[in-house]
Amino acid sequence: MPGKVKVLISDESPVPVPSGVRLLVRKCCAAVLENEGFGSPAEISVTFTGDEYIAQLNKTYRHKDCSTDVLSFPLGENGVYDINPSTGAKLLGDIVISVPHAVKQAEEYGHSLQREIGFLTVHSMLHLLGYDHENGGVEEVRMREREEKVLMELGLKRNESYVMENPQ
Repeated sequence: MPGKVKVLISDESPVPVPSGVRLLVRKCCAAVLENEGFGSPAEISVTFTGDEYIAQLNKTYRHKDCSTDVLSFPLGENGVYDINPSTGAKLLGDIVISVPHAVKQAEEYGHSLQREIGFLTVHSMLHLLGYDHENGGVEEVRMREREEKVLMELGLKRNESYVMENPQ
């Protein structure tokens, strides 16, 4: 049974984040932990930002001088995490999502922004839990399978929207 999940969300995005996205991010975090059998209370920090800030982070921490869609900063290693002394929750790490980048990718892939942000959140949560796809092979396949499983359970199949927005 999953433990309590606290998702701290900061919105520093230069473009508006659609309604329902905060709830979606929380559901994605909880669904990954449940699917992975993570039974402890957990805390995750998620920041919505723009391309300029995520490019700075990408250059500083990954030595890549460009913007990207999402970055994950795990606080644990090999299943060992720091504990928040006031709550007893395991501190899993930080997720930073470039909203403008996500908007662009959603358009490119022909699906909703909600699906794209859902994917980026699930992808990053798996990184916080130790998954890595950088070297390809079996690890990449395993990570992709887990991503799609969670997204399907949340109703975020490819080319489908989690939240129906009113057209304006």
